[in-house]
Amino acid sequence: MTQAPATLGRNDDGGFTLIELLVVLVIVGILIAIAVPSYLGFSDRASSRSAQANVRSAATAAEAYYVDNGYYTGMDVAALRAIDAGMAGGVSVISAGASQYCLTATLYGKDAYFRGPGGVATSAACT
Repeated sequence: MTQAPATLGRNDDGGFTLIELLVVLVIVGILIAIAVPSYLGFSDRASSRSAQANVRSAATAAEAYYVDNGYYTGMDVAALRAIDAGMAGGVSVISAGASQYCLTATLYGKDAYFRGPGGVATSAACT
């Protein structure tokens, strides 16, 4: 008996048991299972709303193009950028006739469309 009397019978390794570690892993797994779908939903909606904002910005430039020319025919992305140099990327002109147009914007795989004049940004394609 070479140990001091205060330390006799004490087994203090200072670690965690396997059960404690498994309980912690289960709790972390449950939290991840709740958080990941919520994050993906938020990210999906944010991408869709950003694409809609980009196409609405381009629609303002399209209306300025009409004021300058009296028609939408010949309107393209270069002409819209000449009017609004700060227009977001990913915007394209699907069609441009004498009295109406259709724009689209894509951001992170989400599409937004705008049929003008006087339309609203939607996720439904122009017909």
